[in-house]
Amino acid sequence: MDLSSLEIFRAVAGDRSVTKAAKAVGRVPSNVTTRIRQLEDDLGVSLFSRDGKKMTLTREGETFLAYANRLMALALEARQAVRPLAPSGTLRVGTMESTAASRLPAVLTQFNRMWPDVSLHLTMGASRDLARAVVADALDCALIARPPKAMRGEEMSFEAELKALGMEPVFVEDLLIVLPSGHPAVKSAADLRVGSIAALEPGCTYRRIAENWARKSTAMPTSEHGSYHAILASVATGNTAGVIPRSVLDLMPWPTSVQTHQLGPVETLLVYRKNDRPSAFNAFHEVLSATKGRDIRLATN
Repeated sequence: MDLSSLEIFRAVAGDRSVTKAAKAVGRVPSNVTTRIRQLEDDLGVSLFSRDGKKMTLTREGETFLAYANRLMALALEARQAVRPLAPSGTLRVGTMESTAASRLPAVLTQFNRMWPDVSLHLTMGASRDLARAVVADALDCALIARPPKAMRGEEMSFEAELKALGMEPVFVEDLLIVLPSGHPAVKSAADLRVGSIAALEPGCTYRRIAENWARKSTAMPTSEHGSYHAILASVATGNTAGVIPRSVLDLMPWPTSVQTHQLGPVETLLVYRKNDRPSAFNAFHEVLSATKGRDIRLATN
């Protein structure tokens, strides 16, 4: 077992795909597959359940992921101890509310512990607004959701803005339609038995994905809410379906079982200006890469 094997394992755990993980770590898929099998042989357990091309962590895999994340973070601290980056100044980070809640606590804790002299300013907002703020130099970087390929033809202005930035995939979220308790199973928006879909502001990528899905079958309106807690409360009334990433739903208390419908995976990107990367950003990028799986539930993008 070595650090490169742990990096490969974490990439597959995050992407749930050998092909995507191979691209992320700069290896060919056959090498990734071999390294995962060698790691499983070394540990004597199956780390993944394999369903075609989909790779899902087993219970043993989830346990091992926590240790792999800790080992990678410790390795990062060791490198910095002998080769400090000495970042300084202020780092302005933009993020979606969902990412701040479910993905960033471990990252920010680790960053603050390693670089307490960096003043980190966190700004939350919708993906499109955050990307524009990075372009305008109002933020140094941002974590945003990118529309799936099927929608990018309709999002040409957003895609044009992204092309001006450096970007790197860091997470994949499972986007859900959350239904009131007792709602029948849903295969398409035509099966919804509610009066509206609850989502965040219009600039939210998750909202636009849900609206794109809904308009294929229904003219159902969207009701705007200021937080995911408000969305979930609206679902509880029994007449609204909510748009929530699974990682956020798993963090929220819910007194009864809920029905959900998957809208599919959505990439979370780290975006930044290509030719303007201050030392504090480089340090943040390194900590994010080392600790991005260490959230309350396992990372899935």
